[in-house]
Amino acid sequence: MNITIEADAMTIHIARTPRTVWINGERVTVTELGPALAFSRKPARLADVGGGELQRVYITVTHEMTTGEFDDFVGDLGRSREWMTGEGGSVGDAFLCLEIVAPDRPALYVNPEGSSYARYVARLG
Repeated sequence: MNITIEADAMTIHIARTPRTVWINGERVTVTELGPALAFSRKPARLADVGGGELQRVYITVTHEMTTGEFDDFVGDLGRSREWMTGEGGSVGDAFLCLEIVAPDRPALYVNPEGSSYARYVARLG
């Protein structure tokens, strides 16, 4: 991990490593996030995320959102969203996660465990 401190901002560079894993008999390329993250189970909103069990993270898809879309998403993490259905799960000791990013917001890592809502969520930043 690299840390750069500027006058009024800090930039942290997190290692990301490509990996190949087998999911349901299919070879899939994922990106492993450097640090393990603390996942919360069934958080209702962003304020509820953090302090859970540490898990390695394999990113399967990155969703880029606007700040408005992100704020709507984290305002009700339990709401059903079609684009999450069938995503997530685990491989070994790692969660298969959707990465959610938006300008000036923390990065979120969501493992819906195949359901349509954010069942396990971790944040970075």
